Amino acid sequence: MDDRRLAEELRLTIGELVRTVRTADTMPPGEAAVLGYLDRGGPLTTAEIAQQRGVSHQSAAKTVKDLLARNLVRAEAHPGDGRKLLLHLTPAGHDRLAEERRRRADWLGAAINDVLSSDERRTLEAALPLLSRLSTHLHGR
Repeated sequence: MDDRRLAEELRLTIGELVRTVRTADTMPPGEAAVLGYLDRGGPLTTAEIAQQRGVSHQSAAKTVKDLLARNLVRAEAHPGDGRKLLLHLTPAGHDRLAEERRRRADWLGAAINDVLSSDERRTLEAALPLLSRLSTHLHGR
């Protein structure tokens, strides 16, 4: 298989896997994404969230408003610019995100155990550092 075909097959397969695993979610993808960004990157503004998600400021603001209303995030004045709000993950938001991640991992883990042999599982495990390197390289672009 040439590099272009390998890349396309990898993109299609990983995309389908991600979409399928997300069907286990019980919260909208945008909300889970915002909670994930705040968990991994610390406090962010709505504009920063919009940029990272690749959505409009309006779309991000709507999601943030919903998360604020459910006490999954909290806002405080930005220390460098009082016109902006800095969003933080609340303990309830952290717990909700952990629950979603657990649900995904349990569902995918069960599928791995049901479908893959021990050798296939080891092959999948060995591929993880390669996929991580590819992701890191592409993210740096």
